[in-house]
Amino acid sequence: MTLKKKVVILTGASSGLGYSLTKLLATEECNLALLARRKNILNGLTASLNESSSKIFTYKCDVGNPEEVKSVFAKIKEQFGKVDIVILNAGISGRKDIKNFSAEAGKEIVNTNLFGIINCVEQVLQDFISRKDGMIVGVSSLADVRGFPKSGFYNASKSAASVLLESMRIELKPYNVKVITIRPGFVRTPMTDKNEFFMPSLMNVDRAAKIILNGIKKEKRIIQFPFLLVISTKLLQWMPDSLFEWLAGRPLPPRKDKVNL
Repeated sequence: MTLKKKVVILTGASSGLGYSLTKLLATEECNLALLARRKNILNGLTASLNESSSKIFTYKCDVGNPEEVKSVFAKIKEQFGKVDIVILNAGISGRKDIKNFSAEAGKEIVNTNLFGIINCVEQVLQDFISRKDGMIVGVSSLADVRGFPKSGFYNASKSAASVLLESMRIELKPYNVKVITIRPGFVRTPMTDKNEFFMPSLMNVDRAAKIILNGIKKEKRIIQFPFLLVISTKLLQWMPDSLFEWLAGRPLPPRKDKVNL
């Protein structure tokens, strides 16, 4: 699939994977609508892409706010005329010890990681179905396989996102609407830089973005990486509950590659 002249919406474009994906997409001659809560960063990013032939607009948007999403998507449709692809990348994490269990923290993570996808899909779905064309790309995680200590809210949000995307993929197939699930492992971004524990197969963000873009162009159903971590999470998924709980309850080794991003 060529992305030339396609209208692509990318959420969470101001940092990490979204930031790197933006730079790659700008070389594909597609038209970009970049969404993030920090519009000033988006404006700086687009200024650095001034030689790109892509038409680029930036929008301040909290994907967890349905009214804000509705308003921004209406502006995008007005400015571009249509939407071809939505890449729903916005996401947050947050490790919480069980002693600091907080409904508010859980709501924030689930609202962004799950309802951020739901809110955005709602704004394009009927257009895609009526045209029998379009692509929905949702960023989940290899962490969707089980409930890891201190990451229950994050794991739950990503598990729900993966199941939702799978369900939509089945239902939308007769309408020629493609649904792609992205399941990255650990990627070196400002979000993962906060982690103090060892992250196996930690991947450079630009390399991860290239894998994602190539997978989108090949219209893969699921884009998951790195290979060794994919296999490891499969083993964890099939592992007896008692063994997983014993392993997961052990202290994590400390991170030794702490860097400033």
